[in-house]
Amino acid sequence: MGSCLTTESRSPLPSSPTSSVGRKRKGSLKRRPGSRNSSFDYKREEMLHRIPGRLFLNGSSEVASLFTQQGKKGTNQDAMIVWENFGSRTDTVFCGVFDGHGPYGHMVAKRVRDCLPLKLSAHWEVNIKNDDVLREISQNRTVSMNSEDTTYSSVSVDEEARVSIGVEDAEKHPEVFQTLKESFMKAFKVMDRELKMHTNIDCFCSGTTAVTLVKQGDDLVIGNVGDSRAILATRDGNDSLIAVQLTVDLKPSLPAEAERIRKCRGRVFALQDEPDVARVWLPNNDSPGLAMARAFGDFCLKDFGLISVPEISYRRLTEKDEFIVLATDGIWDVLSNKEVVDIVASSPARSSAARRLVESAVRAWRSKYPTSKVDDCAVVCLFLDSDINNFSTASTAKSKEQGEVSTKKEDVDTPTGLMRSGTVRAADNSLVQEQSKEEAAEESKEEASEYEEVGKEWSALEGVSRVNTLLTLPRFVPSKEDEKAAGETKKRK
Repeated sequence: MGSCLTTESRSPLPSSPTSSVGRKRKGSLKRRPGSRNSSFDYKREEMLHRIPGRLFLNGSSEVASLFTQQGKKGTNQDAMIVWENFGSRTDTVFCGVFDGHGPYGHMVAKRVRDCLPLKLSAHWEVNIKNDDVLREISQNRTVSMNSEDTTYSSVSVDEEARVSIGVEDAEKHPEVFQTLKESFMKAFKVMDRELKMHTNIDCFCSGTTAVTLVKQGDDLVIGNVGDSRAILATRDGNDSLIAVQLTVDLKPSLPAEAERIRKCRGRVFALQDEPDVARVWLPNNDSPGLAMARAFGDFCLKDFGLISVPEISYRRLTEKDEFIVLATDGIWDVLSNKEVVDIVASSPARSSAARRLVESAVRAWRSKYPTSKVDDCAVVCLFLDSDINNFSTASTAKSKEQGEVSTKKEDVDTPTGLMRSGTVRAADNSLVQEQSKEEAAEESKEEASEYEEVGKEWSALEGVSRVNTLLTLPRFVPSKEDEKAAGETKKRK
């Protein structure tokens, strides 16, 4: 989530994007709530919210725990999702967390949360079918044709794309990785293109991170854009629980990222008062100062080195692997990977693991940075072992005693916290489903009202946080045609 340090951008000038991309923009802001609540959007969201195994609100299931909490910067711009039986596959789970930034960052994050999994599933299905067809064609040609020219002509566009994966990867990883890698690449590309064309969300200076994964059996494929992070809790040779970072924080400080941005005429440098935070800037303007090298949206920087191409990785899970944590930088700014693993592992119940982690991060913010505004936090904990009643930890006897005491408290607090989400399997399923519908409807109402609020003022620009995703918004310099149009409008009045 971004905030602004300068007085100039807290009170946008007449030439800034938030206040004056012409009168047409002001008018479009007024129309947005209506278009946002169109029957098509409402039906689409209602269908999504009713899909079994799709969790996006605070709560838990047998295999996952989710929790998000608004910080002190304004609207919560973080989003999260767990989708069990993903793609109608009983052994497959999709997980993701999304950290929005900019005036419409909360809308971008929720849009990507809702649409990216659908696009990934669709491309995955197409790629699987293409692989089957190509395999059959290849077998038939091998039997009936020996011509080298004919064999060469059978190479399709999909096969050419597959060549870019690399020979080494193809030898190391199973077929599921090759198929999912291509699906991730296509889904992320289409998602970013759709955001650019979206009429209801201005993504010029707004965007989101995305750290996503697909777990199918013991195969784990991760697609990452931005500086949200995924880690794995696993056992080492001494049977101690350790943290393994699964993703790289894709920030401008990385040499390869900085080189790409500079080749595209973008600038990378840190400010004097925060020398450790490299930022991306426009060629001839000291804005927006984005603290990441890849993101969805942020089209003001897409011609200057910012990309939405995901970094994709693969891991084969083993019996020693216990759980995965995906979280936004509100967690990682104040807690180390090992601290996160220990907090989740010491949780007395899986259903409260994500919530305990967020609460620990909030306490860490207040103690480490008392003068800073607490950032939004979103966490997804995915548990890997099949025995849901056995939550093995590396805790000492003392921590076990603390767990017993806290469990008693959880017995009082948990029902209220979990029933809010409507995603927990309970005896009264009808009550749970009804609660989920109410939560989803409430979220839709909040989103609709946010369109009006953003048009008036972006509350995240008020105040200073420890590390701001965005520093300033690029000024809109009106062209001669815009000035002429504005003059004619004044004369009519």
